[in-house]
Amino acid sequence: VVVRYKSDGTVADCLPQDFNARTRVHEYGGGSYLVAEGTLYFAHFADQRLYRVRRGGEPEPITPSSALRFADLVWDARRRRIICVREDHTGGGEPQNSIVSVDADQGGPGVVLVAGRDFYAAPRLSPDGTSLAWIEWSHPHMPWDAAELWVAPVQGDGRLGEAVHVAGGRGESLLQPRWSPEAVLYFVSDRT
Repeated sequence: VVVRYKSDGTVADCLPQDFNARTRVHEYGGGSYLVAEGTLYFAHFADQRLYRVRRGGEPEPITPSSALRFADLVWDARRRRIICVREDHTGGGEPQNSIVSVDADQGGPGVVLVAGRDFYAAPRLSPDGTSLAWIEWSHPHMPWDAAELWVAPVQGDGRLGEAVHVAGGRGESLLQPRWSPEAVLYFVSDRT
């Protein structure tokens, strides 16, 4: 459940009792909700769709009913969209992972921003919305064995420009990329 602490000191559930804000991306789960501009967005465990709850309203789905899972939601205020990890189970075999953007008003399955590796995690948008950082890795490695941090410029139309490898690789684990208010990118590494 997502809980809201109100200014009067009371605590209230933000979701009806039959909703569960939980994702199964990578089977481990991950960031399952986001609050932006007074609206709650979350992945519902039962169907893995993204839902929107406007203040005082009921949950309404914004992604299609399909074998898609969403996690690590990040708000892109400039473009009124959610940037997140999407795991696509619609094909046979291994699911396809990518980073996508989902229009917060129109919804949909998402527009692919980054794809090609086996796994993606932790998309993080810079404070001014001009750069996107993320972590990626591929089989046979796990993120604690070999993960890479990448950054790409966000173009005017929302697509990404050429990505740059910042850190990581074989034998290095990276996690928790975060932008400072001054747009300095920080991350945790086990390199040393």
